[in-house]
This record gives sequence, structure tokens and C-alpha cells, in this order.
Amino acid sequence: MMPAENSPRSPKAVVKEASADSNASNMEFDIITVGGSVENNCEPSKGGKVNQVNLNESCMIDKLYACKWKCGTWHTARVVERRQDKDGRWEYYVHYEDFDRRLDEWVTADRMGEEVIKNRARDPALLAAQQDSGQKMTRTQKRRFDEINTTIPADVDPTTAALEHEREEATKVKNIQTVELGQYEMDTWYYSPFPEEFSKCTKLYMCEFCLKYMRKAKTLERHKAKCEHRHPPGDEIYRHDNISMFEIDGKKAKIYCQSLCLLSKLFLDHKTLYYDVDPFLFYVMTEVDERGCHVVGYFSKEKESPDDHNLACIMVLPPHQRKRYGRFLISFSYELSKKENRVGTPERPLSDLGLLGYRSYWKSVLLDMLSRHKGNLSIRDISQLTAIKPDDIITTLQSMGLIKYWKGQHLISVSP
Repeated sequence: MMPAENSPRSPKAVVKEASADSNASNMEFDIITVGGSVENNCEPSKGGKVNQVNLNESCMIDKLYACKWKCGTWHTARVVERRQDKDGRWEYYVHYEDFDRRLDEWVTADRMGEEVIKNRARDPALLAAQQDSGQKMTRTQKRRFDEINTTIPADVDPTTAALEHEREEATKVKNIQTVELGQYEMDTWYYSPFPEEFSKCTKLYMCEFCLKYMRKAKTLERHKAKCEHRHPPGDEIYRHDNISMFEIDGKKAKIYCQSLCLLSKLFLDHKTLYYDVDPFLFYVMTEVDERGCHVVGYFSKEKESPDDHNLACIMVLPPHQRKRYGRFLISFSYELSKKENRVGTPERPLSDLGLLGYRSYWKSVLLDMLSRHKGNLSIRDISQLTAIKPDDIITTLQSMGLIKYWKGQHLISVSP
């Protein structure tokens, strides 16, 4: 890739394929640069011809460009939306390829580089054809193919697929960039459907005790002087050291639970529960000090679940992640199931972080039980002792290679 000219405002880059030949060395590119040079991770395949072209237009929506990340490195990003500020300068909402949507952000034009067209051998849309033709995929290509083809399964009915597409379109741009809660100011990850008068503000202010949300810092200061709440509504059902758990009925504390759902949606991609909170119980985890009980996370569950769901939604706020609070909440949901003398499983789909947390919890619990137990033990026995649903036990044991087939039977084997 040729470096950009040493001008503060070079024209933007457009790279387009001028040859239909599948051989990368025969590809021809027209390249225009903006905002400085781009590193090798965005350059065309070796042997491609590079022609400099002038084009005075803004970056186009749904095109791939090199984009400068906050740390100064360049990454390929797709332009999702664009806007002009009051001075007429372009800003772009970009999604970084191969990264989660939580990293999407608005960037200024000086962080945008050349338009990038990926090598067609790396195009996930063509990987299926590679499979059918017997061509071998690399590990990275297979992972990308699996991710894209599991987004909406093939057996999903058209109505569900259309609703999923509509959801993605409606939530593709974050409406609130930061939220202030107590002593923390957090960058948000996803779109959340706050009322229109609040969703247009860049920063949202929330009371850490009653979760009332406001648009201005002065309004929050006035509210804090009057707010008498020092802990979540509901009953305190657990306390150990500085950790307390509160059980809240969504029907009795509707406003608080709705605000909690709207807050959690800023950090969860596939959450759909916002306002209909009556059928749910909320278990809010707090850290306690002399000022009161400060929310760090929560999970919710249906009051009556025909599918044995013991958890509907789980979220730990970013400043409190990596403290094992997520594991504590998962464990707490299973302890409640034991109290109710029933087995449970989380509602699907799980977020990426939620799935990692559950896999870790299931593996830990099962290995601990198998290491301590002597004698025969069936899947049903394990399920009754741990309150984990048999399907989750089987998939976890299979992932660890602990289910063996011997003499016509499937056995749990923990011998080396």
C-alpha cells in the first residue's frame, strides 16, 4: 500500500476491484487516501496494481475503510451511519470487522483511511462454495463462516428472520455514548430504547440508588439532595461481608425494574425485555458501604417458567466485571432452584460473556462433584444434586471428553 501524501487533508480512499479474475495477483485497485498512511493489515494482495485517484466525496455507508483506533493502530471498519456536525464536518459511525458491536463508535474524518476491499478468498460469503468444492478452509475462515451462518439459523421461519433483521437495523447505532452511575462513568456498548427525549443525549445521568435517569448533571445533583433511597426496593435475602442480594417483584417496583432493564440493555445486545416486567423477579447484587447499597449487577427470572428457566437475563456492570460476580449470580440462581426442588437452565440466547460464564460454572461444578463422589453416578443423579438440567450436563461432559461409549453403553469416564 502506498503511503498517503504529507497533507493534513488528503482525499478519501476508494479501492475497487477492476478485474473479475479470482487470482489476487491480477486484481487492480484504485486507491485514494485520507488522513495519513495505513499499515500493512489493510493493504491489497501482493502483486495488485495501485493507481492514485482524486475523489472529493465523503465516506460511503456500508463500505469498508481503514480506521484509526483510539490507541493509534489501523483496523478495517464498516461505515454504518454518517452525519455532519454544526460546522459541516463529517463524522462516521463505524463497526470494526472481526470485533463485537460493543466497540462500535463515532469517529471524525481524520481517523478514516482508504476504502478496503477484502481478498475474495477471505470473503465469508464465498466460504460455503469453498466447502462444496472440496477446497480446504483455514481455521480463521472456518470461524468466520460459522459465526456468520449461525447468526440466523437456516431453520428459522421467515417472520422470525425478518424481525431479527428489523431489530438489527433499529439498534445498529448507539443512541447514548456514556452513562454516569455513582462514582463511575461508563462507555456504553449497545443501543437502549430510552424515551426519545433521553435517547438523543450523548451522556445520561442515573441515580445509583433509585435508578432515575436524567439528561443533565445539575438535575442529578438536585435529585441526590432529595432522594431518600439507599438500597434497591424489595427484600434483602442474602448478606455476606459487603455483598447483599435483594429480591424485587417486577409488579411491585415497576419503575425501578424498567429502569434497570434499560440500563442493562446498554451492555447487552439481545435483550428484549424493557417495560413488561410484571411476570419477573429481579435479584439485584449490591456492594455495601457507609453511604448505602450500590448496584453492581443483577439477574432476572420468570415467576412461572414452563421451560424450567431459572434465569432470563444476567448482567454485571463493566466496572465490576472480572470480580467473579457473574459466577456468583449464576450460582445464586441454581441455589434458588435447589430451594424450589427443581432443575433449571438459563433462557437462550446467551450473550457471549454469559455463555463463557455458564460454561465455566458448569465445568467447575461437574468436575468438583465427580472428583468427590465414589461409586456409580447417573446423569439424573448429578442433575438432582446440582439443579443443572440434564441437557446442559451432557453437553458440558461431551465438551470435556468425559462421555465414553463402551460395550453398548455411554459412560462417564474420568480416568486418564
